Amino acid sequence: MYQNRWEAGELLAQRLAEYQFKSVCVLGIPRGGVVVAAPIARFFKTKLGVLVTRKVGHPLNDELAIGAVMPDGSAVLDTLTIQTHHIGKDYLERTIATQYAELRRRMKLYTGSEMPPDVKGKTVIVVDDGIATGYTMKAAVAWLKTLQPEKIIVAVPVAPPETIAELAKSVDTVVCPQQPADFMAVGMHYREFPQTSDAEAIELLHEF
Repeated sequence: MYQNRWEAGELLAQRLAEYQFKSVCVLGIPRGGVVVAAPIARFFKTKLGVLVTRKVGHPLNDELAIGAVMPDGSAVLDTLTIQTHHIGKDYLERTIATQYAELRRRMKLYTGSEMPPDVKGKTVIVVDDGIATGYTMKAAVAWLKTLQPEKIIVAVPVAPPETIAELAKSVDTVVCPQQPADFMAVGMHYREFPQTSDAEAIELLHEF
């Protein structure tokens, strides 16, 4: 169990130190992922960037991801779940539009721009404070590939083993120190897991 997000980031940085990465770009997924990513950016002596995505939730359970909206407005959708649960086109279009508007707001808030991060030819380390189903991360990885990075590394403190195994098929490396079979929820693996505020995320982004 981790004490807090910062400690988790420091431990991840130690694990990542084993690799000989060149031209590293560290991207935190807001908001908690930005806190975890900060010690990693410090270790690699590089800027801390942000990768803003927005989950498309199931109409009956918003916590269940059926897709994710990317910084260019495109959406990666779980077509099997959508077809199985008969989720309508109107709901999807309305939800994607709402989430894209929120994504653009957050991009401007965090970075002052709606431009995606410059990752071409770089090793990109994508960081979050934990992963449950992994759908949003998989969608983020798919979008990142269109920007032509040299490598994509996913670094997270905790996730279910089956999620990590699935992610490993689509990226160069996954670093995840804790992979409990009885995962339950991300917050259960931290002693301190307060909600990260926009102000805290922005302060870290400016600091790095």
